[in-house]
Amino acid sequence: MSSVTPPKNPPPQAGGLGPAYFGIGCVTAIAGFAGGGMIAVLVAKIVGALSRCAPDAETGAPCGWGTYWLRGALIGLVLLPSVALWRFRRGRQREQHTERG
Repeated sequence: MSSVTPPKNPPPQAGGLGPAYFGIGCVTAIAGFAGGGMIAVLVAKIVGALSRCAPDAETGAPCGWGTYWLRGALIGLVLLPSVALWRFRRGRQREQHTERG
C-alpha cells in the first residue's frame, strides 16, 4: 500500500484574496476615519493657539474644529486603507517572487 501525502505548502488559490483585501480595507477605513479626525482636531488646536483664537469656554473646543475634523477624517478614510493595501499587496508579491526562485 502506498500512501500519498499532500504537499506541505499548497500553492495559493487565485480567487482567495478578495475577502482578505475587503476586510483589511474596511477595518483600516474605520481606523483612518477616526484617527484622521483626531489628528486634525489637534492641528486645529495648534492653529487656534497660534492665531490666538479663544476656544469655546464650555467645552474647550478649538475654533473651526468641525472643518478640520471633517477634512482630516476624509483624508484618513482614503489614505490609511490605500497604504495598508499597497503594503499588503507588496508583501504578497515579494513572497511569490521568492517562491519562484
